Amino acid sequence: MELAIKIAIVLAMMAIVISLFSGAIFLVRDKSDSRRVVRALTWRIGLSVGLFLVVVGLIAAGVIEMNDPFRQ
Repeated sequence: MELAIKIAIVLAMMAIVISLFSGAIFLVRDKSDSRRVVRALTWRIGLSVGLFLVVVGLIAAGVIEMNDPFRQ
């Protein structure tokens, strides 16, 4: 179960990075009045907020735990 959660988080982070770079490519290449940049960056923001809420929910539910740097 924990491995599946880690894989899902990594895949979501990869989707966020792909969306960020696609937005950058659209920004450089599109010379017309295209909305592809806005759409790509909207997806990135939505994925980022969604991933944050899922991680906070998993922490609150006790499914995953945060690291304690002071624990010995």
